[in-house]
Amino acid sequence: MKLQSLRDLFVSELRDLFNAENQLVKAIPKMAAASKSEKLEAAFEEHLEQTKNHVARLEKIFQRLGLNPKGKRCKAMEGLIEEGKEIIELRPEANVLNAALIAAAQRVEHYEIAGYGCARAFANLLGDDEAGQLLSDTLKEEKETDERLTELAVSEINEEAAEATERHEAEPHRQESEMAVEGQAVS
Repeated sequence: MKLQSLRDLFVSELRDLFNAENQLVKAIPKMAAASKSEKLEAAFEEHLEQTKNHVARLEKIFQRLGLNPKGKRCKAMEGLIEEGKEIIELRPEANVLNAALIAAAQRVEHYEIAGYGCARAFANLLGDDEAGQLLSDTLKEEKETDERLTELAVSEINEEAAEATERHEAEPHRQESEMAVEGQAVS
């Protein structure tokens, strides 16, 4: 698709978001399953339902425009999801994994916030108030999800990861001390 006008750019942005959201519908359950925190898992599951609604809103916009929503692959979302998969495959300590999952999810949210913000601005400039409102509703939810993830990270997840780090870093020193004590006992 050639980008000859703001409308072309608007449609391209919508297709990018549509593909990104559909990729997330498949990826979020994997992140939820990998989570080692009931609160984080619940946050992912709640956002999955929102994401399905985001897809429906985009479909409604495309229906109103008389266009097919398919035709664009969101490579950025593909990359963000791949990074999330790599984190899970590293099998970090449970609390560290939770912190890493939040970091990965917030990267996704920030990408979506940027995309929906631009699409909403384009809709408003094009005089498509209904699309602008639908996009604004989604943008609000994406920001709320980002805030919820931040609150969860700050209130407990990152602290638990820090405690796991302290335990991990103390472990070699404890083992060295035990070995030194054992060596003295043998002497």
